[in-house]
Amino acid sequence: MFKRSKIYVFGMIMSMVVGMVIAACFGAAPAPAEAEPEPAASEAAVAETAPAESAAQTGGSTLQTVLDRGYIICVGNANLPGFGFIDEAGEFSGFDVDFCKAYAAAIFGDATKFEIRAATASERFTVLQSGEADVLVRNTTETMSRDTDLGGNFAPVTFYDGQGLIVRKADGFTTLQDLNGGSICVQAGTTTELNLADQMAAAGVEYEPVVYETADETSNAYEEGRCDAFTTDKSGLVSRQSIMAEPDAHVIMDVTLSKEPLGPMVRHGDDQWYDIIKWSTYVTFLAEEAGINMENVDSFLGSEDPNIRKLLGDEGEFGAKVGLSNDWAYQIIKQVGNYADIYNRNLGPDTVFDLPRGLNAGYWDGGILYAPPIR
Repeated sequence: MFKRSKIYVFGMIMSMVVGMVIAACFGAAPAPAEAEPEPAASEAAVAETAPAESAAQTGGSTLQTVLDRGYIICVGNANLPGFGFIDEAGEFSGFDVDFCKAYAAAIFGDATKFEIRAATASERFTVLQSGEADVLVRNTTETMSRDTDLGGNFAPVTFYDGQGLIVRKADGFTTLQDLNGGSICVQAGTTTELNLADQMAAAGVEYEPVVYETADETSNAYEEGRCDAFTTDKSGLVSRQSIMAEPDAHVIMDVTLSKEPLGPMVRHGDDQWYDIIKWSTYVTFLAEEAGINMENVDSFLGSEDPNIRKLLGDEGEFGAKVGLSNDWAYQIIKQVGNYADIYNRNLGPDTVFDLPRGLNAGYWDGGILYAPPIR
């Protein structure tokens, strides 16, 4: 077993005890929102201070670097239950972490050959740009500036989210107008902060922003009563609510302030590596659509369906197109699972979060997840 993620935490090992969370937080909302605030103002500094060229950008092969190293390094979160956190066994776990495992399975045929480079929201882009990590899988929203100014390429969206607000039930707040004249805790230098300002101005609501540097400080300040509401992405609110002293005393408002499409990010300059991350992500969508999961995948080997044969490596040389073995997709499904396996294991009905799939369901089931064919 490799799993160096247990010991590589960049000085921030944390243990979080997940309590109860109310599934009704999202009601019939189509999709929960982003897991953690996204840096905005600080990103200009990242673009200025990051090295001008990474190994990939100078023509080097990220795949070869990863193969020579013997494991993939993913920038991840260490304190967001359900997405990226350190579990009771001291291992990195969560929805985003499972995608890192999927990439390891595709490349090495071994999902344990990964390492999580834990990073804060503000440092994650620098870590990726500097070459300290190979891919960013840290609840990160795709935006135009990140795709251009920061020199990143985003793989398919893995989680459709949106910014929300959590308030105390006793206050009875249900609309933005109810917060007029109130105070809202928000993390500094994030798109969360900017979205809040834009939406409140558009709604004609005056409020006092109570700004803190870290997500922990922001959440704790709200829980201690230093503001009337706390804003971040809805999935992040659910995660934070689950560890509050009295989760039932709070409610996530039925308000969505933004679109937050979250997904993996790689550096510009290495198309092969981008294709590996992109198509490895798509494999999880395609497998769910075909009804193939980690429990039954072996029964589909030798299928007469040409699409399944291509997916599982029985036909064609699609692995070779991205420099991988022909069973790369099979290894992802067998060792990590399809998208539903990953979602349900971390966020689904058998977890304390019990988040409805909403937009994160496949297009065949009322959602918007969709993958091009392997052909």
